[in-house]
Amino acid sequence: MQGVWRELAGLVLPVDCAGCGRPRTELCAECRRVLARDGRGARRVRPWPEPAGLPRVWAGAPYADEARAVLLAHKERGALWLAGPLGAVLAGAVRGLRADGPLLLVPVPSARRAVAGRGHDPVRRIALAAAGELRRVGPDARVLAVLRQRRAVADQAGLSARQRLANVAGALEVRAGAERLLRGRSAVLVDDLVTTGATLAEAARAVTVAGGRVAGAAVVAAPGRAFRIEGAHIDPLPRGT
Repeated sequence: MQGVWRELAGLVLPVDCAGCGRPRTELCAECRRVLARDGRGARRVRPWPEPAGLPRVWAGAPYADEARAVLLAHKERGALWLAGPLGAVLAGAVRGLRADGPLLLVPVPSARRAVAGRGHDPVRRIALAAAGELRRVGPDARVLAVLRQRRAVADQAGLSARQRLANVAGALEVRAGAERLLRGRSAVLVDDLVTTGATLAEAARAVTVAGGRVAGAAVVAAPGRAFRIEGAHIDPLPRGT
């Protein structure tokens, strides 16, 4: 029924593909194919310089072209249904970690003001879609949204790697009373994008302090250089992330 309403809305409102801009389709068949292919081609990525405490990170797609456009449409323009295809890409990155046992996906939290402005938490929504995809094909997976910001941080856009580390240092913590959900268990940190790795390193610190074990981190996308060259460093920071 939801699909019927989207089709009817498309007859009244102009709809373009979130990936390539092709008219009269929310996500064209070619962009779906590219995202599905990317989800099967996940690989490990390493920022440079690599921040202390950063777990191994796997990314599902290069942050370019269709993946970048779809991520931004979901995150900034409220195309909430794109969480499904993005979650499938994230699930591919989680599989790359080859973590044992039931999977606990811990999303990196967005700032409260960002959630209020967007009307949703994009990383949590993508994580829920990824967990559903993982359960569909095998391993048990659930989302534990137990991290929160304990203090405000500045917008990361335009900050250097060193500035980003200082900006997020000590900024995250596990919600009061949620430590028992993590204690002695392995967690996979999830985010939409990795650039310097500063936020993932801070998230890993917060989970470890609460008694959890970090099995690794998985993200939807990383800058494209990490995908083109085996073991390469990540390109300079993308704007607006």
